[in-house]
Order: sequence, then structure tokens, then C-alpha cells
Amino acid sequence: MSVRSKKVLLIAGSILVVLLVVATFVVPALVNINRYRSQVEARLQAETGKPVRIGHMALTLFPSVSIRVDNFEMGNPKGFPSGDFLKAKSIYAMVNARALWNRQVEITSLDLQNPELHLISDAQGHWNYESPARPASRPGGSQDSSMFTLGVISNLRIEHGEWTMANLLPSGRQGPIYLQGRGISSELHNVDLSALGPSGARPAEPAADSSSPGRFPGELLSTAYAAEIPPQLAAQGSLKADSLQFDTLQCTAFKSKIRIYAKKILLDEIRMKLDGGQATGTLALDFAGPNLHYATDVQIRGVDVARLLESFPQARGKMSGTMDGTMKLTGDMARSPDPLSGLNGVGQVSVRNGKLPSLQLNRNLMLLARVAQLGSAAGDPSSFSSISADLDIAQGTIRSRQIAIVGNGVDVDGAGRMALVGPGNLDYTGIAKLNAGQTGITNVLAGVLGATYSNGALSFPFDLKGTLDNPRFLLRGAAGGLGNLPAALGKGVSGSSTQKSSGFLNTLQGLFGKRKPQTAQPQKP
Repeated sequence: MSVRSKKVLLIAGSILVVLLVVATFVVPALVNINRYRSQVEARLQAETGKPVRIGHMALTLFPSVSIRVDNFEMGNPKGFPSGDFLKAKSIYAMVNARALWNRQVEITSLDLQNPELHLISDAQGHWNYESPARPASRPGGSQDSSMFTLGVISNLRIEHGEWTMANLLPSGRQGPIYLQGRGISSELHNVDLSALGPSGARPAEPAADSSSPGRFPGELLSTAYAAEIPPQLAAQGSLKADSLQFDTLQCTAFKSKIRIYAKKILLDEIRMKLDGGQATGTLALDFAGPNLHYATDVQIRGVDVARLLESFPQARGKMSGTMDGTMKLTGDMARSPDPLSGLNGVGQVSVRNGKLPSLQLNRNLMLLARVAQLGSAAGDPSSFSSISADLDIAQGTIRSRQIAIVGNGVDVDGAGRMALVGPGNLDYTGIAKLNAGQTGITNVLAGVLGATYSNGALSFPFDLKGTLDNPRFLLRGAAGGLGNLPAALGKGVSGSSTQKSSGFLNTLQGLFGKRKPQTAQPQKP
């Protein structure tokens, strides 16, 4: 290469560097876009019906033409408590350079840094994210109305966000937060803000599924997805969260796909960590009615029950072990201090290798074995090999057609129901089986206590009545309850089954019943 050519290339390179410096630093300084901040605030407020505050705006040209917005705040609309619907530390809006040259802001993609999104629903089912219907444009209106184009945004990215959801109570005060996410990141595509519709708009309800009542078919959530997806998609993509708390239940490492419609959010292919185990499933949130309607289909594996119950004061310390199960739950978020009071669902759970510290059934039947020398009396009377139960939750009641407990020397098969409201009324029946050899005393006990002997075991039919705080465990056909075993045997043995003998039931009450503040430590066995 000649000396002249080298000089030409050096000059050209220097010119490019100068142009790059000018484009990066000089042009944004000359084009003071922050002077349009008040116009942007007014335009966004007119578009959304919400007060808007912007700390500062700046134009950058490298690596792409974008507008940086610092300290963005969008307040709640009229009719909602004071506060912000959306806050973001920084927003980067990539814009169409050609449209910007013509003094039009056409956003092609958005990056939100450290946003906070707080969703609230009022008594009529309207949400603070909704925008009011826009008035028709009038001739001779402001020319600035065409400056902003809030159409379809190709990409929207969220980093380190926070998300909360709550209802307004009948008093007008905000109720408890029932859904909260922290460390949220999301990638959304083809975000159509116009698809969210104005406040008060309701999408047409699809035809109901004749095979099952309610907005969501009770048996298969996948059917609900197929039958009830609103026609216009507002956005879709992926969602992640460091932690996600639904009422008092908290999970970590949450991942899912997300689809957003005018009045519905669908989360598919959910994967998350839950108290030492894993959970997968789907979740649908329906915003169309007066109360938020939810439906979930979840499978859990390897969950540490003791850790799980730490979130439920009534059930804390009632059970340990490892739990697997499946649940299909639906309901409306009630406008009360207990948003999950309208929970309905079906499921099947099993717990392996655990303990029920407050369950006295094993203790008393093993006492019987020890006194009457019927069978093995060694080991921890609160331990069990497995517990399995089917659950049917409806109208404030949990029903189980089959509860099976394989304990330490005693097995239990039962069925019944428990109220989730009030004192927690119990109505259970079952059979407890104790391994025993057939002897003369076996026959005597069978007659005195209403038991039968078959296949090397004494079977004691029982009823469990009363309430969670005052359960009554009675042997059917016996002269007295199970608490009278020492007297029936003529032995002066301490201990009574009139203590709280419903550890597993307390666990269910804690999981699905009304939450109460913790007022006392769990009672020791």
C-alpha cells in the first residue's frame, strides 16, 4: 500500500471517529429532549388517565437511537387509593430514528430497570392498570397529539422487578396483598397496549363448557385454556422470579411462559422450587369479573412438610415428612382479610416417613398393646411410614373419601369431612388396626371395646367428632371413648386421648382454612 493510500485511510478513520464522538456526545447534548418532559407527561396522562411524573429524559444515539427516562412514576387513577401503579428507576425506549426526525416518538422496544407494578381491583372489578375510554378527537386539536405513537412494541424487557396484587375492601381500604413477586425478569414480544382496552370494557364471554359448571371446567384446566382464551393477544413471552408468594405460600426460582390478554393472564409450563421440593403446573388469572378468578393445576414432588407448614400458623409443627401430590384449585379472590376463603378444588396427596407430634391415636393403641401384651409396642408412637388422602374442597369444607395412615404398629383407614370456617367441625369415621395374636384377652377386648379380630389384627371402628380444638375420638360400640382405655383395662396409666388428636386434620385446616395470627407455640405431644 502506498504512503498516499495510508494517509487517506488514516484521515477517513479519524473522520469516522470524530463523527462517532459527535453522534454519541455532541448531538444528544444539542438535542435537549428533556425540554419535552412536561409534554410527554401530559400526553401519557391523557392516554392512560393516570398521573405521570418523570425525573429526567435524555437522548442517546449509540448503540441505537433511544430515549432514557429516569425515575418514572405513574400513579393510580381516580377511585383508587393514593400511590403508584407503576414505578421504574430507569426506562430505555428504543425509537424509530426516521419517525424521530419528523418529531414523532415511535417506540420499537422498551427496557424497564427495577420496575414496581402494584395491581389493585376496586369493588366493581375495575383495575388500576386500565385506561379510561379516550374521547373522540376534535377538529383543530393540538398538533402535539400525534407526537407519540403507542402502538405495538416489538420487545419489552423487565429486569429486577416487583409485582403485587390486592383488592379494595368494602371499606375502601386496600386489603392484604395476596400475590407478590420479587426479582422479576420478563421478555415480552409484540406488546399491543391497545389490546388491554379501556376501563370498564369486558371481552365477550365464550360459550360455557357444558361438561362442568363455572368459568373453568373443574376436571381439566387444559380444557379451560382451549375454551376461554380471549381473542386478542396483548403480549406473550417468558416470566422469571426469584420468589413468588401466593397468600402465605412462597416458592423460589419461578419460571414460566406467559400470555397476556385484555382480561386474562395465562402462565404455562410453570417450574419452581417449593420448600425443598419441586412444583410444576399452570395458572390462569381472570380479571373479567367483579373479583379476580384463579385456576391452577399443580404437581408437587419431594416437598418438606415441616418447612411448608412454617407458613401456616395453625399447622406449624403439626407434621413432618416428604410430600408428593397433585391439586386442581379454583376460586375468586374474596374482598376480605382472607382472600382465599372461596377456594375450591380436588387433589391427592401422600406423605412419607414423617411424624404427627400431636396425634394421640398411635400412643393410645400402642398403650393398649403394651398393657394387654398384644403386639409390638416399640418405636415412636407419632411416626408413620405413609399417609395418603384424597381431597375435595368446596363450600368451606374439605371432604376425603379415603385417608390411609400406615403407622408404627397401627394402621388407620378413614373418611369424612372438616369445616374450614369457624371452629373447624369434624365428622370422620374409620377403622384403626393393631397387630395382635388371637388370645383369650383378645376376645375380651373385642367385646369390651367393640373391636373385631381378623387376619392377625384387632380392628377398632371409631368416630372423630367435635372440633379441631376439642376433638372427640370414640370407639364405636365401646362403653366409652378411647380416652377410657386405661380404666377399661383396670390399669393406672397416665395419658389421655382427649388431647388434640387430629394432627393431620390440623395440617389440612392450616393449608386450606382461614389463616390466623400465631398466638401460641404448637402443643407438644
